Amino acid sequence: MNNFINVMLSFILFPTMLIAIYVGMDMPLTFLKTTGQYLPYKFEIFLGIGIFILVLLLRRSVKRWMGMNIVTKTKRFKWNASVSKARKKRILTYQVLEAIIMLCAAIALYTVAKEAWAPALAFGFGVVDNIIFAIVGLLKDGFRIGLSSKALIVADREVTLLYFSGLRKVSVQQESIYFDYIKDLQLSFPSNCIEESTKKDFLTQLEAEMDSDKVYFSKNLGE
Repeated sequence: MNNFINVMLSFILFPTMLIAIYVGMDMPLTFLKTTGQYLPYKFEIFLGIGIFILVLLLRRSVKRWMGMNIVTKTKRFKWNASVSKARKKRILTYQVLEAIIMLCAAIALYTVAKEAWAPALAFGFGVVDNIIFAIVGLLKDGFRIGLSSKALIVADREVTLLYFSGLRKVSVQQESIYFDYIKDLQLSFPSNCIEESTKKDFLTQLEAEMDSDKVYFSKNLGE
């Protein structure tokens, strides 16, 4: 979900910035026979874009915070542990980079055209949310992995929920653990989320929750 939203934000930013440049610099729009400052419905256009960006960021934010809230209730799980130290560093790095990029986008939009305050404000929300989420996750040990009898939840930069219903195969390839389901559905999460010292225990607990008659475990799992 995180990658999808970042792609969507990047896709939206380019035309939004282009419109902001035309409006802010009052450039001619020959096909509309007007200029940027007199662009029809410019308020509605920027407001609509801002609301759309905000909705995307809110959806991601709600899912992140809910995932963190669930996985920190350790008594609900048969196995629960913090993500690895290496993974926490990567989470912090990516959260800060995303925040910087969104901050630059917000400043650029508002500097070019004051009329673009709505999308700029939406990106500003993303900056604050990213920073707070990273700080809370690190200080309160909120980036964790939880294993129950029905599903596996990984809460780091985004929430990965892997149900055991319909599962047919579990395997390790490169740096990811793959879950293959019926109807050719495949989900995965990075194996480096798990600290090396706890990986063996995790895999033992995971296998114990599987029905060996229905789920095939790769022979190299845990190697």
